[in-house]
Amino acid sequence: MKHPIDLNGKTILVTGSPGFIGANLVLRLLREMKSGTVISLDNMNDYYDPKLKEYRLSLIEKAAKESPVSHVFVRGTIADTEMIDNVFSSYHPAVVVNLAAQAGVRYSIDHPDVYIESNLIGFYNVLEACRHYPVEHLVYASSSSVYGGNTKVPFSTDDPVDHPVSLYAATKKSNELLAHAYSKLYDIPSTGLRFFTVYGPAGRPDMFYFSATRKLAAGKTIQIFNYGNCKRDFTYVDDIVEGIFRVVRGAPEKATGEDGLPVPPYAVYNIGGGQPENLLDYISTLQEELVRAGVLPADYDFENHRELVPMQPGDVPVTYADSRALERDYGFTPKIGIREGLRKFCEWYKEYYGS
Repeated sequence: MKHPIDLNGKTILVTGSPGFIGANLVLRLLREMKSGTVISLDNMNDYYDPKLKEYRLSLIEKAAKESPVSHVFVRGTIADTEMIDNVFSSYHPAVVVNLAAQAGVRYSIDHPDVYIESNLIGFYNVLEACRHYPVEHLVYASSSSVYGGNTKVPFSTDDPVDHPVSLYAATKKSNELLAHAYSKLYDIPSTGLRFFTVYGPAGRPDMFYFSATRKLAAGKTIQIFNYGNCKRDFTYVDDIVEGIFRVVRGAPEKATGEDGLPVPPYAVYNIGGGQPENLLDYISTLQEELVRAGVLPADYDFENHRELVPMQPGDVPVTYADSRALERDYGFTPKIGIREGLRKFCEWYKEYYGS
């Protein structure tokens, strides 16, 4: 059983908004809630073009003008202990959705310090704040990368995840362990969500579909890793947001064990498309939709703009989610296919960048 939470009239803190998933979640909260406050918190760093974050923030601010919910944007990093303490002591959020993190597998190989600061120290600060200013539910982003070199597919949350193949994955697994400890020690209801390859309009430019589009539009060649023998559980951002929105409103129940101590109100779920797509099929669909949207000309020579290359360090050949627990507990399965999702992305790209 999940403990139901009515968000209306409450304060919800979303760290990592106006990041990609965070911005879409805040827009959803502004649409759905009847009253209350939503706080966006982000350091607006330049890991990718900050103009995209500013664009998403402008969408949030526009939506907030038409919403009965008030919106507050706080600029700062979750690694700043004093700033996080100030936000919690000032606003006392009932629900915290921690999406702030340094993302990216490949970036973590060259910039490990950023991951320790944001993903470990930052997450620890959030947990400490949830301890001192008790919350009804902490929801936080984990990642499909925690499955590391697992060869059994689909990936289940019951599988062992003790063999990360990147520092990024190791920090995400650490988040789950830290959250479990805090749930046990301080009875903080927490839910971790392992996202699988999220894509969509105004997404992260370092993600393959986005960077490939930019290269193709510039007449450059795209590299297809593992010679195209990759499968990914591509998950459209609206499906991710729907999953988060449902999970936020159903916290793990608090209970007392036979020893008189709290049974940790802790859970972890996969959110993935549930339909692993071959990378070459995904790329072909992307190319067709780029032509349809007018980003690329109809006679574009794709064969001369793709290069098959070996696997990259830290990457895995197949990611595929078993999301049955999410369906069982929250009645939700992702359902937006790659054709519909990539079409929306390509139409947005044309509108935002032109051809």
